[in-house]
Formats: sequence, C-alpha cells, structure tokens
Amino acid sequence: MQKVIFWHRRDLRIEDNAGLYHALKNEKNVVPVFIFDETILSLLPSTDQRVLFIHQTIKSLQESYRQLGTELHVYYGKPVELIPEIVGNFDAKAVYANRDYEPLALERDKQLFELLTKRDVVFKGSKDHVIFEKSEVMKADGTPYTVFTPYMRRWKEKLTDFHLKSYPVEQYVANLFQTADRHELPTLESMGFESQKRHDFPTASFAEKIIQKYHETRDFPAVAGTSRQSLHLRFGTTSIRKLAKLASVTNEKYFNELIWRDFYQMIIFHFPHTAKDSFRREYDQIPWSRNEVHFSAWCDGKTGYPLVDAGMRELNATGHMHNRVRMVVASFLSKHLLLDWRWGAQYFAEKLLDFELASNNGGWQWAAGCGCDAAPYFRVFNPALQLDKFDKELKYVKKWVPEYGTSAYVKPIVDHKAARELAISTYKTALAKN
Repeated sequence: MQKVIFWHRRDLRIEDNAGLYHALKNEKNVVPVFIFDETILSLLPSTDQRVLFIHQTIKSLQESYRQLGTELHVYYGKPVELIPEIVGNFDAKAVYANRDYEPLALERDKQLFELLTKRDVVFKGSKDHVIFEKSEVMKADGTPYTVFTPYMRRWKEKLTDFHLKSYPVEQYVANLFQTADRHELPTLESMGFESQKRHDFPTASFAEKIIQKYHETRDFPAVAGTSRQSLHLRFGTTSIRKLAKLASVTNEKYFNELIWRDFYQMIIFHFPHTAKDSFRREYDQIPWSRNEVHFSAWCDGKTGYPLVDAGMRELNATGHMHNRVRMVVASFLSKHLLLDWRWGAQYFAEKLLDFELASNNGGWQWAAGCGCDAAPYFRVFNPALQLDKFDKELKYVKKWVPEYGTSAYVKPIVDHKAARELAISTYKTALAKN
C-alpha cells in the first residue's frame, strides 16, 4: 500500500494547516512525521528551553493524531538523510510540507527535492507560515519592496477574504493512514537536552481585549499589553491566518505588526545575505568596537542604564523581552557601545523563546541603521528619555533592577552624550568612504 508523507516543520498543529490540508485533500494514507533536526540542535546548549517547548508540543500533537486513529512518527537526525529513508520505509510516493524561506532551509529543501526527484517521489510545498510569500507582493517594476510602508499598502490592496480563510483539515482526516502502531518520541536526554523547565511558556490563547487596546498599551513594558503570540507563530502552534483575521477587524496597529512579519520573511528570501550581513552592505565597513567588557555588561544587564539593564535581565530570566525595550537595547549596543549588531543578534538568537531569523536580524539591522527601511544612523535612542516616556513610574525597572536608585547600582559604562557623538562620527566617516 503506497503512502504519502506529511512533514511537520514550523507548523506544529493540525488545525488550519495548509500543507496538511493539501496532502489530505489530494491523497490517501497520509503519514504525519516530525524530525528533531540534529543539524540545528547540535548547535544549541543543553538547557535550551525552545527544544523543551517543541518536545512538549510534539507530544501533545502526537496525542491529537492518535485520537484520529493514526500516529505521528517522530525522529531525531538530519532531514536530508532521514526523509529518503522514511520515504523508503513507507513506500511513499510523495512528501508534502509547508515552505520555509530561510537560506539554510531553502538549501536543505533543494537537496531533498533533487534526491526525491531521482526516486520519482514528488516533493510538494505549501504556503502556511505567512499570508503573502516570496514574490506575491512586489513593486510595479517587478522588484521587491525594501521600504515597509509602500509594501504594507500593496499587501493590503492584494488581501482578500481567501487569504485569511482557514483550511478545513477536519473534513479530510479520514485520509490519514490508520494504524494502532505507536512510535515513541526520542527523549530530551537522548538528544542531549535537559528536561528541566526554566521559563514559563506563553499560552496560545489570550484575551481579545489585549488586541483591542494594543495601540494604547504596546509600548509600555510594565503593562501586559501584548499578545505574546510570537512564540506560537514561530513554531506554528497558532495559525497566522487565524490571528490576522482577528487583527484585521480589531486593531490596525496590531494588524500592521503582523505585516512586518511577512515583510521580513520576504526580505530574507530575496536578500539572503541579510541572514549574516547588513542589508546595506556599506555598513559592513564600520569599524565596530570589540570591547568584550562592554559586551558582557550589556549581556548581564549591568550597563548603568536602567531600561537597558531591565530588558537584558528580563531576557536572561524569562526568554522574553518587550518589543519597545528590544529596540532600546539594540540601539544601545550598536550605537552607544559601537559593538557589531551581529553580536547582539546572536545573543538574542540564543536567548529568545520566539527567535526567528528574519524578524530578529531585520529588527537588529533596523536599530543599527544598516537594514532595509532602517532608522538613520544619526538616530540614537536616548535611554533616559525612553525610560521617562515608557516607564515613568519605574515599575518595569524596579521589577528587574531592584537595586536601581541605591549605591549598589552600577555606574554608567559610557556617557550618553559622548557615546552618541562618537557613534555618529564613526558611522559618518565609514560611510563617506563608500
């Protein structure tokens, strides 16, 4: 009996899953699989909480599949090696998956496409991670947008009810391969990870009033004014269509933030060099400082700037940082400390539960001035003014920096005025050479 594989990747749900829907609608005997990718996991520390989140989610997903009379087969290894092996084991004629737009993922999928094609096995991708992908939203001349506002306008012009419509997977679950066999998950320990939970994971459900008031509360880190859905969008435990549909009729500011996510996915697809380097290549000529003492102070939240320190301590303790504060700490590292934005981006990549390459690098390059539609290099956030504007009563700062205002609090590691002037002159000189 020939079968078909559906490969879960950044889409850890059954409901409203585009690729799963297409597999079930078009095929019979669909076998769902998931692979803990050794290529990625081998680079992570044993305490990485995202692996724990994925493991818990996959366990729950496997139970959901069992209730439908089938089994989610879970593996640990390298997909380029495992997928052909899985195809052979199940005598599969096709592999379905949802598309991923990051450079390494595209290279992996290219290799698999070539390997599977040689075996007369079809490899079909679907759009699930974004509303509009690749070249669906382009300028009139056929080139990609590199400025957000016109991209957003065109994005909204192209939007129809179809783009926000849920895929009715439940109508076709009878086409799952029915089996009572059980395929146990690899343990975290067998993959080199600890099972101790160190962070609280935000739930996929939230009060709708958060979105209703988002434009009023989103900039204040002491207020629970954001939905915390970025983790679930990252791993696909929440459907982008479901969230965008709600946002489209509830709060335009929140809706626009979701469009930023599509924008950065489009940018990394068309400009893959932004995964490692500046979008504006001339900014890679800036002579960044390599002061590791300053970098350690920034990482530990001991810069002497309370809003920066509160943000970094929140990140280290919870795996989360409020978005307004992310902008402040990123600007501080790249402007006040003149440290390479890549250092900060990599630290975020290691610590953020919701880390996503396109959005993370896009945000860091925006703050450093070297990205598309970035803040100009001479715009240097004043951490004191940001604190006065967004945490005037010091509720956020006092939560994470309890010693602030006492003799125990560290002195500023740089002077704001001097650091600002040095940053502007350094940027200006480097860019003038180009």
